Amino acid sequence: MSLAADLSTAPAPIKGRSLWDDARRRLSRNKAAVASMWTLGFLVVAAIFGPMLVPFGYDEVNKQDVWMAPLQGGHILGSDALGRDLLSRLLMGLRVSLAIGLVATLVSLVIGVAWGAIAGYMGGKLDEVMMRMVDVLYSLPFIFFVILLMVTFGSNIILIFVAIGAVEWLTMARIVRGQTLALKNKEFIEAARAAGLGQGAIVARHIVPNLLGPVVVYVTLTIPAVILAESFLSFLGLGVQPPMASLGTLISGGAQDMELAPWLLIFPSLAMVVALMCFNFIGDGLRDALDPKDR
Repeated sequence: MSLAADLSTAPAPIKGRSLWDDARRRLSRNKAAVASMWTLGFLVVAAIFGPMLVPFGYDEVNKQDVWMAPLQGGHILGSDALGRDLLSRLLMGLRVSLAIGLVATLVSLVIGVAWGAIAGYMGGKLDEVMMRMVDVLYSLPFIFFVILLMVTFGSNIILIFVAIGAVEWLTMARIVRGQTLALKNKEFIEAARAAGLGQGAIVARHIVPNLLGPVVVYVTLTIPAVILAESFLSFLGLGVQPPMASLGTLISGGAQDMELAPWLLIFPSLAMVVALMCFNFIGDGLRDALDPKDR
């Protein structure tokens, strides 16, 4: 038999699974995480397209529909003290809260990853100065910092993104710095140095990609923390301002009218609980899927 025939009948090489393929397979076996992803996807679609399908505007005042109970007067979830449809306001509030959670988390992700990776890789005095700055910012009361920004620049949604993102990146920076310290002396980093790569290229091409596992997990846990922070600020009157709605403003208004119209508190609270549980279950599933000790 010829060499060509032997090569043609030889079995194909087995392709190994990558880290992300293995993590995806393990995540798909986590029923709670999968169910949470489907539920969260439904909430996102409802938040994006739902307000367009409801016949009432989220800020439309109907004085004849004041405090309508659910399923009355065409209001599926009822109406509030100004006759505004709760379903429309709930979908808009869900959109605003998810947007704040995603954008503020993205701000904290970009700043925190860059800050922590540079501090951890460079080390020395630069690391000391950068992390002491993090410690100083940690010592500032969150509410005082937000109130100061609101008084100085006024209250708007963009400022809420900046205020919350400017605080949440601190923990991200510490996590990334710790992971970077564990990676900076690995063999592949030494090989990159020997190949003549600059420090910036090493951080961007080798350090940051190898941090994606813990960073992705922390992002899924940061989003609900940001949503809760925005809700707390809105509950105090420092967050989203009327007539715009968020889950926090809806819960705050529902708490004031709880005795007369309990549905104004029940439905926004349920939406908040479901969204936060979805993010937490997804975060737990990703943590287990990316844990090298369980592979």
